[in-house]
Amino acid sequence: MSRISIDEVKHVAHLARLAITEEEAEMFQKQLDAIITYAEQLNELDTTNVEPTSHVLTMKNVMREDERKQGLPIEDVVKNAPDHKDGYIRVPSILE
Repeated sequence: MSRISIDEVKHVAHLARLAITEEEAEMFQKQLDAIITYAEQLNELDTTNVEPTSHVLTMKNVMREDERKQGLPIEDVVKNAPDHKDGYIRVPSILE
């Protein structure tokens, strides 16, 4: 017996805004059933002494101090801009 029905596959496809045919629904049902069967094998493992984690590797953020630095000279910033005036880069207007 399948762990997921054709109707459930169609419902999930509808939620994802996917149009699927009857043949595709049957194919996806078989594939999803195989995935569920594979995932259920994890229930056979003894995890009583395993601590829950979000990553398999120890994660640590490496942060640097936030230091104020001198920016680029205005001449260098606008050097490659196609249109600039008074140290500002001009862009086409998007508002009417």
